Amino acid sequence: MADILGTGVGFPLRVDARGGLALARHAEDVQEAIQVILGTAPGERPMRPEFGCGIHDYVFENVDPYTLGRIEQEILVALDRWEPRIDVVDVQFDLSRIDNGELLIDISYLLRPTNDLRNLVYPFYLIPAED
Repeated sequence: MADILGTGVGFPLRVDARGGLALARHAEDVQEAIQVILGTAPGERPMRPEFGCGIHDYVFENVDPYTLGRIEQEILVALDRWEPRIDVVDVQFDLSRIDNGELLIDISYLLRPTNDLRNLVYPFYLIPAED
């Protein structure tokens, strides 16, 4: 059943023991795809300008419940559109490093083909507002 999840070129690009491009398989491929989606701002890819996640619009925003809700919505919309192998179960925010400009986003998701619950912690870097 795991073969349904597929195989893709690993990200970041790396080589395998034989000198070829390393591949990501199954759940690892899905996790790397999520990271690529979240790390790509819409408009960044010339041949597919709509691809990515709109969280990058919030780099300069104050971190408050309203902004966190908007970030969560951007994540849900992007992953629903671009990663059909998962269902997002929950998005949580860890604010413990916010003073250093780092927001940790904990995404819990279900792999549809295997019904396997996984999570990914994505570090999102903010530029703190000056007082």
